[in-house]
Amino acid sequence: MERQEAMDSTFVLSNMCPQVGEGFNRDYWAHFEEFCRDLTRHYPSVRIVTGPLYLPKRDPRDGKWRVSYEVIGSPPNVAVPTHFYKVIYGEESSAHSPTAKVALGAFVLPNAEIPNEKSLADFEVPVEAVERASGLTFAEKLPIERRKRLCQEVRCEILVREFDRERSLQQGQQRGGTWPRLAR
Repeated sequence: MERQEAMDSTFVLSNMCPQVGEGFNRDYWAHFEEFCRDLTRHYPSVRIVTGPLYLPKRDPRDGKWRVSYEVIGSPPNVAVPTHFYKVIYGEESSAHSPTAKVALGAFVLPNAEIPNEKSLADFEVPVEAVERASGLTFAEKLPIERRKRLCQEVRCEILVREFDRERSLQQGQQRGGTWPRLAR
């Protein structure tokens, strides 16, 4: 499959999920995805599994745990996840070796506005927590002795770039507006 075909195959309805736009998808989540792409500088093979979660929260009225989420559409039939997860595998060059180490990281982020200053490490969770919440298994065949914790191998922080602000500045300059330059 050629590269463009592979890219096009990701833009299908089965690969879509509603996300909060401003403050999440266009901000923190976009920076998180850039962090994931940058992992290829450290590992020759990076594999990432991403998905939605519908997590419970304690009801302040009675103290009981409940799952509640927004439903959108017309008619309203599209469930909006409360959270999203990423499970990341950073494999060493000899990953097919039975002794090769794999840096493993799991992250759960709320589908809500997240300040760009928030540390990515604050969202790190044990892989088993994502397995319990999602009903999936991710590392059951990867022996414990081959696992390393991703955030101990690389700095789990995101690089913040204000994409929308940069775009607005560029558009303003193209229209002849006077906009301050971004500090780099």
